[in-house]
Amino acid sequence: MKPKVVLSAVAAGIAGVAAHDLTQKRHSLMRNFPVIAHARFALEEIGPELRQYIVTGNDEERPFSRDQRSWIYASSKMENNYTGFGTDNDVENAEYVIFKHHTFAPVAAPTGTHAADDVWLPCGKILGGPRGRRDAFRPDSVVNISAMSFGSLSGNAIAALNGGAKLAGCLHNTGEGGLSAHHRQGGDLTLQIGTAYFGCRDDEGRFDLDTLMRVVESAPVRAIEIKLSQGAKPGLGGMLPAAKITPEIAEIRGIPLGKDCASPSRHAEFNDVDSMLDFVERIAQATGKPVGIKSAIGEMGFWESLAGQMQSRSRGVDFITVDGGEGGTGAAPLVFTDAVALPLRVGFARVYSLFAEAGLSDDVVFIGSGKLGLPDNALVAFALGADMVNVAREAMMSIGCIQAQKCHTDHCPTGVATQSKWLARGLDPTLKAERAANYIRTLRRDLLKVSEACGVWHPSLLDADDVEIMDGNRRGTPLRVVYGYQPTWGAPGPRIRDEITALMSQTAPAGGSAPSTDEAVQAVVPSES
Repeated sequence: MKPKVVLSAVAAGIAGVAAHDLTQKRHSLMRNFPVIAHARFALEEIGPELRQYIVTGNDEERPFSRDQRSWIYASSKMENNYTGFGTDNDVENAEYVIFKHHTFAPVAAPTGTHAADDVWLPCGKILGGPRGRRDAFRPDSVVNISAMSFGSLSGNAIAALNGGAKLAGCLHNTGEGGLSAHHRQGGDLTLQIGTAYFGCRDDEGRFDLDTLMRVVESAPVRAIEIKLSQGAKPGLGGMLPAAKITPEIAEIRGIPLGKDCASPSRHAEFNDVDSMLDFVERIAQATGKPVGIKSAIGEMGFWESLAGQMQSRSRGVDFITVDGGEGGTGAAPLVFTDAVALPLRVGFARVYSLFAEAGLSDDVVFIGSGKLGLPDNALVAFALGADMVNVAREAMMSIGCIQAQKCHTDHCPTGVATQSKWLARGLDPTLKAERAANYIRTLRRDLLKVSEACGVWHPSLLDADDVEIMDGNRRGTPLRVVYGYQPTWGAPGPRIRDEITALMSQTAPAGGSAPSTDEAVQAVVPSES
């Protein structure tokens, strides 16, 4: 065959592949980078073999290992996310967690691969109930989508996440960037108020309650979260460069075009716990919604004061979102990313302990955030006292993020964290909404299966005695000992335990045994003599 004919055939083949890639919607990367994206998928396919001999192991990449990302990707596509040939963790030397399954218990985990895929796994507490909020409710999902603003994420990414929240029946936090049209795909919302009061400010940048009321009434807002700080950049404000401010973003946030937009590091409406609680009650009374706070954890004086002032039960927050220092969808200076704010487990345990000691742990819904979109990490948070978990980067991965770590450059190759219209077009919101929902459902399924294996009906019923931190294969230390928890801490009180057990025992799938012999039945239920 003549070289020209061969080249023509190759060129035609490449053109055909390019045309296919540009028109398909399943893979954002292929749509944005036709032809060459196939190289990435080819390398991914042989990645385990390459890493064994050339690069790294399945657990060595950060912030999310290859094993963790593979589990998220497979879950979002409803593919087989099981593993074979045993764990490849370094159980002889590494530190890791184990959950203590029960041999005999009133409940057992179902064996089926997809058993509990559509399980109802609600919060164990009524959000806003103890404070008597007008619109108090029980969230339908213990797994919810964390705060990521439109502006940081593309409109298509926000639309996909909100559509996924609707399909999965979970809450979607707007982030501090305001409530956009992309948030209005039918998913219930937690409206976040940041230090710049985007979306609820006047022309001078001051907080405006009337504007907030209009926003709340215009969408399915179920709760309001006041952001004090976040794990990615605790104690530091944010900066949105003028180049990234589109007319749409300017309108939603209430900011001018052509100027850098700074989020201050502190709120102007309050400057201590007392004035903050006044602000919380002002918003709750006006909107009727449960109102809470989100914060990374540093010095403990703030939390000691908050627990102390809430003991009178005349004022209080309805929920506390603890953000771990290891979390972070927002760009930040390296020193803030690496060395400011406590990691989730340490910070959460310190805050929860203060409220438990004050007898307030049942009055507050505790939400954990910071790399909790993986079953083992989330279950440790539940054992420490979390009632719900928020997922951010893992949710981004479910809609296409490949951990390229270009979020701060506006050049995200999969269209997730960018305002580039060309890159964002590669992300199909309808398809990716299904993947986000699949991932959330699968995470809930695994949370329930492990909980049932440990003998309880719900992850919030796990306590600090159900988990041990292993030091290689040498010793294990109970979670209760590691974090200094008292015997009753880590699980809700008897009334809440009874409520959630009654709810779950009626709806959750449960495993069991094969039919028993007559002798076995007689051994369990002896006949009367």
